[in-house]
Amino acid sequence: MDILKQFGIIPIDFSTLISTLGDYKSPKDKVMRMEEAGYLVRLKRGMFVVTPKVHGQPLSTELIANHLYGPSYVSFESALSFYKIIPERVYTVKSASLKRSKNFATPLGHFDYIQINPSYYSIGLRQEIYENKYAFVIATPEKALCDMIISTKGIRIQSVKAMQIFLEEDLRVDLSALENANLEIIKACATISNKRKPELMLLYNLLSNESI
Repeated sequence: MDILKQFGIIPIDFSTLISTLGDYKSPKDKVMRMEEAGYLVRLKRGMFVVTPKVHGQPLSTELIANHLYGPSYVSFESALSFYKIIPERVYTVKSASLKRSKNFATPLGHFDYIQINPSYYSIGLRQEIYENKYAFVIATPEKALCDMIISTKGIRIQSVKAMQIFLEEDLRVDLSALENANLEIIKACATISNKRKPELMLLYNLLSNESI
């Protein structure tokens, strides 16, 4: 399956596959046979990823998340787990998106997308280089925390101490991992967000040690 190796671990759409397999009598049937043989995994209608059986490289669910539904970036518990700020391994990859909220169940796991405010979207993002070849977009730890606070329903946090309890007991955040947090990201989120401004400023105060 050398013809598939060129794609590496980056998800590919159906039309690209068909054009690559143009020399075959029936490219569509060839795609189906490749899928049945375990060379391709169907992520959703019209999108596939080549399996390690072909290229021998581990797949990145974060990279897949960026391609599966976008524009989007990995955030929430998934980003906090990636940075080892929470102890739990997260089995659903959660992302923030400019599009409406959506969920995908794939053979490689579940992918959830939560819609956020467009003006707030671009704050606190970074590119993570994977395997020295590929890059995916992920929230910084500070932005991931802001996303969690904004998107968690039913929370009422009215003091710095309550914020500390929420982070440490509810989210199981290791606050020592945030000693060098970029507070400007949190301040920018609080300034631009149309939701939970007071709570975001409590997060800012907590991490800046102004009111602990």
